[in-house]
Amino acid sequence: MSHTTPASFLVWSWLSCMLGIFLIYHLWSFDRFKCLRWNNGPYSGAFKRIMTYSYLLSVPLIIAYAVGFAVIKYKEGYIQLPFVGIIPKPYELWTPTERSAIFPLTLCFSLAWSLEMVTHLEELCFWLFLVNAKANGQDWFRSYYFRTWMVGSLVAVIYMPLVAIFTRHDPYKNEAFTFLAGSLGSLSLTVWFMPILWTFPGFLNNLRSEGVDSGTIVRLTKFHELNTIRIIFRYLFTVPFLVLGVDGIRPHQHINSNYFWTDLLTALAGVGCVVSSGITLVIFFPRSVEGEIAARDASTEKKRLRSSTRATDFGASMSEYRPSYNVPSYTSHAKTHYSLYSHDLAASTHELSLTPLSEEDKAASGEEYALDELHRTSPPAIRPNRKRGDDVELGGIGPLPPGEVLTEANLSKHNIRSSVNPIIHSYTSPINMVYTGNVRSESSRLTFTKRPFM
Repeated sequence: MSHTTPASFLVWSWLSCMLGIFLIYHLWSFDRFKCLRWNNGPYSGAFKRIMTYSYLLSVPLIIAYAVGFAVIKYKEGYIQLPFVGIIPKPYELWTPTERSAIFPLTLCFSLAWSLEMVTHLEELCFWLFLVNAKANGQDWFRSYYFRTWMVGSLVAVIYMPLVAIFTRHDPYKNEAFTFLAGSLGSLSLTVWFMPILWTFPGFLNNLRSEGVDSGTIVRLTKFHELNTIRIIFRYLFTVPFLVLGVDGIRPHQHINSNYFWTDLLTALAGVGCVVSSGITLVIFFPRSVEGEIAARDASTEKKRLRSSTRATDFGASMSEYRPSYNVPSYTSHAKTHYSLYSHDLAASTHELSLTPLSEEDKAASGEEYALDELHRTSPPAIRPNRKRGDDVELGGIGPLPPGEVLTEANLSKHNIRSSVNPIIHSYTSPINMVYTGNVRSESSRLTFTKRPFM
């Protein structure tokens, strides 16, 4: 965007800095930046590290690109040309220092865009795997979806910087080809995401019919809504850059020569980029408000117990320095009372152990024993309501009354083994897939472990 106005870069700078502030706030509220550690728990594998650091690196690269060009554009300002009017100063008239910064800033943007495509491709492949996953031993790290992500990520990380490097001799062409290459890659991934959004409601209905718990359904529904919103802003990010890129490589430029359309498309692309990246942050690191409140309450209670323990220890230590003239009367009285109580207790115990019980005492003891047994018996079982197919089986307390049994259709559905992949029940984030290396002997398939965030 070396030919755009300073205002367009000001919008990009403001939006990208807001994204950086939101990133810091969200990660602090999430787990106090523990997710940024290289060894964050026993299940931090290479896949999670690549996805975490690739996304987190793209945000400062975008900030550097936007702020760097905003500073240069406002420093150079505008110029008045004959027969043209007042326009932003062309890069040919910039100082050598500012001209030498064009290619590094464009390279930063191309690297950030390639890392964004790594993130988008991983989400596309993972959601395709999740929708098509069955309970017959499928796992993420041995699927062709995972292999597709690896190959596509390698291509994205290589070809985007190469486009910026090979076209660096002309800043206008460099910018146009970077926009074109990045927008074509991101737009293709966005279009491929549309079938997932279309089939996901049917996928959720299938999970409900399989009897998946409501917590999993709610969690997947939330991710589906976030993905829908993010796809809209991805179009808002890729389509304007595609228009600017296509117009930039043509001999006669119509849109790039109009500052209104250039600034409008640039601002729209900035909004789409920042909002979609913010939603990606929320999906990658989903916060649990209930868990945060519980952790905060537990920490407060722990501090309160610690302070009360210190106060008790302080009182116990101070009791050692009490004056000796207050102790004798109380101590002698306490010793006398304790000795009398011990004598009575021993006498009563001896009497109870040696004296035979009367008939009235035996009856009272039997009633007390019966009450004790009644209290020790387990409470009746609680049967929840069950929905299997179109019928609803009402629950209750205790065993089924006579005549109330499971219907044959629901009993057959209850006995059928679920076709839902176990990964769906423990799904919390697209990057929360961990291979522990354990192989089940009966099925020879991988075991996935849910890694807690909090």
